[in-house]
Amino acid sequence: MSDEHHEAEGDALPPRENLIADGGSAAGADDVTLDPWGSATVSDYRDLFEQFGIEEFDHILDEVPNPHYLMRRGVIFGHRDYSPVAERLREGGDAAVLSGFMPTGDPHIGHKMVFDEIIWHQEQGADAYGLIADLEAHAARGLSWAEIDEHTRSYLLSLLALGFDPEEGELYRQSTNREVQDLAFELGVKANFSEFQAIYGFDGETDVSHMQSVVTQMADILYPQLEEPKPTVIPVGPDQDPHVRLARDLAARMRYFKVTEAFASFEATAEERVLMREAYEQLGGDDADVRCEDAAEHLDQHHAAEVGAERAIEKLANAGKEPLRPRVRFLDRNATPEAFDALIEAVEGEKRVFDEHVDAFDLDHEAAEELSREVEVENGGFGFYPPSSIYHRFMTGLTGGKMSSSVPASHISLLDDPEDGYQKVKSATTGGRETAELQRELGGEADKCPVYELYAYLLAGDDDEFATEVYEECVGGERLCGGCKEQAAELMRDFLEEHQEKRAEMEAVLDDLDLELESPRRG
Repeated sequence: MSDEHHEAEGDALPPRENLIADGGSAAGADDVTLDPWGSATVSDYRDLFEQFGIEEFDHILDEVPNPHYLMRRGVIFGHRDYSPVAERLREGGDAAVLSGFMPTGDPHIGHKMVFDEIIWHQEQGADAYGLIADLEAHAARGLSWAEIDEHTRSYLLSLLALGFDPEEGELYRQSTNREVQDLAFELGVKANFSEFQAIYGFDGETDVSHMQSVVTQMADILYPQLEEPKPTVIPVGPDQDPHVRLARDLAARMRYFKVTEAFASFEATAEERVLMREAYEQLGGDDADVRCEDAAEHLDQHHAAEVGAERAIEKLANAGKEPLRPRVRFLDRNATPEAFDALIEAVEGEKRVFDEHVDAFDLDHEAAEELSREVEVENGGFGFYPPSSIYHRFMTGLTGGKMSSSVPASHISLLDDPEDGYQKVKSATTGGRETAELQRELGGEADKCPVYELYAYLLAGDDDEFATEVYEECVGGERLCGGCKEQAAELMRDFLEEHQEKRAEMEAVLDDLDLELESPRRG
């Protein structure tokens, strides 16, 4: 979950009228497992929608109040379950944002995207958390604590300089947050090595501390909900998606109750429930006395070849004349006896109580979820919402290909001398044609240009009109690479000068925070 951008590449973005992510122009996605610690590129973002269930952000953009320019331009291209967070931001309800940073080097312009995403959510009213993943850096990267301390200070200074409000948000280190470590221990009860092996490729050579750092990251992701459950978003690159998926699973496993749809006393899978609902509605629904055996006959005649039909028909037939009626089911997952009794008492209207579940006939699914969470929290449980996530494209290296911290010319550190930043942009690869004449005739290839990417991701700021102007002048042949790079280089120099001045101002602010900047650990 700690965000690292120096080992991946992406495609530059088109302008205002085409600001949504289009999957890029690369030939295809890497046929690899997403690896939070590896160097795999994600060159065709569209494949992530199908392979890993990431949803297109464009589909919910209209739900987001005052969307950040990274959202408007398609830099933020995907999400998992972001709608509950967007709803809270619109309506002024409680929400949170958290992301982490592994202090393995200087913060750079790739990290700035995540800093900006945290800060924007804080400005929209969300509780904001920024963490230093120092346990992960030590376990997974082998950094000494002295190195970690140096980089920790640098990351926090840049986050503060860009606008994070420490009075309204929380900054912490994994290694000094006892609540996170205690939560990690509890979450570890719900995880096992086989799962880590399947998700991360861990094997018999994997350090135990590395595995422990994963559970700590799960605790980080759920930490904003310790005092009160609330929709929480984790802004990350797509390489961090395995962490988000595991955190969502663990959040569900920690819940006292699982809320599902049901139609009879027996359990059914999601596919079987779809078929049962169809049968119920086709046989008259609320206006008819529908029996399970009638539904079995209907499915056998009309849907026998569909997924789950054979087992659904068998279950319905075995239930015979039992009424088939939609209901909400509360399944006992981890509830204490007191919590289960409290749930029974809290369910109003018609209900049926079984040994391990309660069926409610007068509640919809949303109301049932809130009721189960309320009962859980009142009886000592966490009541976690499954954490949401948003995913941003990776920045292409200035030299083309990967932006790598091991290749200084490929990236710009937020600590670079402004003149060095100027020169790196001036030396950057472009999407221009071989000659000025061809550029004027054919136009430039802004979609493949790292310099245009700098405008879209950073240099144009909130000015969509400027970003669009640069793009259209490039592809229309009016803008030549020399002048374009000169303008970008000057803007980069100005940005670095201003940012570093603000970093200097934040030194005193950081020192005044209740934050242990020098670790007492050895190693």
